[in-house]
Amino acid sequence: MYIRVRVAAGAKKESLEKVSEDSFLVSVKDPAEQNLANRRVLELVAAYFSINPKQIRIISGHHSPGKILSIPDSK
Repeated sequence: MYIRVRVAAGAKKESLEKVSEDSFLVSVKDPAEQNLANRRVLELVAAYFSINPKQIRIISGHHSPGKILSIPDSK
């Protein structure tokens, strides 16, 4: 399953907000440097879906705030 994520890196508070069925707004404290924010986004999304962060892949948007993530289908 693919989901769209809009990331705000360097935020004061971390949050994950579901906007629609396949769209999320994510705020992380980590800066958008050396892949730190991307790693934290994967951790937050994995916690939301109760899966391992290594099961999530960034399909597009490695260097931009808008990302498309691939997560395994829940059965």
